[in-house]
Amino acid sequence: KAYRKVIKFFNPPIKKEYKTLDHKIMVEKREIPVRVFLPEEDASEKVIIFFHGGGWVTGDIDSYTNVCRNMANNTRHIVVSVDYRLAPENPFPKGLEDCYLVTKEIFNKTELLNSKKEDITLLGDSAGGNLAAVVSLMARDRKEFYPKKQILIYPATNYDHSETSPYDSVHENGSDYIMTSKRIQDYLDLYVKNEQDKLNPYLAPILSSDLKNQPDTLIITAEYDPLRDEGEAYGHKLRDFGNNVKIHRVEDAIHGFFSNSINTDKISETYKYINSFLNETKK
Repeated sequence: KAYRKVIKFFNPPIKKEYKTLDHKIMVEKREIPVRVFLPEEDASEKVIIFFHGGGWVTGDIDSYTNVCRNMANNTRHIVVSVDYRLAPENPFPKGLEDCYLVTKEIFNKTELLNSKKEDITLLGDSAGGNLAAVVSLMARDRKEFYPKKQILIYPATNYDHSETSPYDSVHENGSDYIMTSKRIQDYLDLYVKNEQDKLNPYLAPILSSDLKNQPDTLIITAEYDPLRDEGEAYGHKLRDFGNNVKIHRVEDAIHGFFSNSINTDKISETYKYINSFLNETKK
């Protein structure tokens, strides 16, 4: 095996009063921190594995604590937040491999969370949405586990956010809002050390020539976001390959709204889409 588990995932065991648990998964001699969030009430054994945003360069499980706590309570799922390595010190694909290995651990050892494989969903926002999409591609290619559902919130799916981008949203929304196209491109340039890697589908999943056998997918975009069109285009391409995909655009929203507590109406709207998707069962 590429790695081995050397500590018990839950230590101490879950008790009713515990709401948040910090743990570490060992990959060879390296630790990958995770934070486990438990719903305050009506907890289920269903799990969301969460990859945070931040352009692969910023963000961590601390900065996303409130997001994940709210996610656990709103979805009544156990939420596992992954503290993957960040660029530029750890460029592509190091953080991605962290996300993949933690996901593999949880899928292949379902007793850790007392869960079922079919009840584990991948979720990420922005760069985290990119990571969730790519972990699903890697899982299919490596044949080590298979996610049934993924939720991608305003994901980055392409490599070009410059003036040569084919997407209107990059040009229309790229300069007048908090997350500019230039800032997105700067983050990506820090994440990718080798220029040729920008054409790698594990970096830009929309470039994949084969998107068959992907999880049921919910994609949520924001109206005034440079990433809007590439996120929606990825959903359409997934559909073209026969996957079940739902796409929702949140009107009058900008990039990052999901992690900003002042956007209560937009966040509530998003959770309506998320919970409807999570509670769907295939006939």
